[in-house]
Amino acid sequence: MNIHYRFDIENQPLEYDVDVDREFDFRQKREDIPEWTKLRHKQCPNCPLTVKDCEYCPAAVDLAKVVTDFQGLPAIKQSGVSVVTPEREYYKQTSLEEGLRSLMGLIMATSDCPILHQLKPNARNHLPFATQDDFIIRSTALYLLRQYFNYREGKRPDWELQGLISLNVELQTLNQALWERMKDACDGDSNLKALLSFLDMASSVSYSLEGQLQKVRELMTDEMESPAIDVRVQGLF
Repeated sequence: MNIHYRFDIENQPLEYDVDVDREFDFRQKREDIPEWTKLRHKQCPNCPLTVKDCEYCPAAVDLAKVVTDFQGLPAIKQSGVSVVTPEREYYKQTSLEEGLRSLMGLIMATSDCPILHQLKPNARNHLPFATQDDFIIRSTALYLLRQYFNYREGKRPDWELQGLISLNVELQTLNQALWERMKDACDGDSNLKALLSFLDMASSVSYSLEGQLQKVRELMTDEMESPAIDVRVQGLF
């Protein structure tokens, strides 16, 4: 499954193909790759990998080309951004910050970082230019669907979303460390602000999930107005 991004910046295109199912060779020797991609360079404090296992951070290696291409560009610079997935196409005239947040989020979620790898289901249903509400609704819905399957398989489901909160605490720690890595490589602010935007979304789950859910609650259909979905399943909840 490939997702194609194209940035048209003053008639200068930058294109990226993201293979959602790619694999990372932890033993591969790499040349001409930035020093900041090495695992030991400002390694995430919650990283489960060791230098003995691999020399490079998989997420940093995957992001390196994008960071290099945009390292001198301002976050507010406008660009036409098109995204092509196997099912549909998207286009938006927007800032590099928003376009890069979307691309970098996809790359990170499909990397072989053991923490980011947990976001793979979200990446398979990639939504470019997602808003804060989009992020909360999609993250929560996918997590609850996983809990439903756990329930059906006789496992203990987490209906209180504690695991989702814990995951986003881990993501926040990781994003902060990755931001510190990238500071060494960036002259402009487009990469850094894009990653900060991604960090803000993760922090909204880890610190104020209930408040975020209350904000989107009004978007849900009122049960009293929708008798067709008023179904009771014995033993489900």
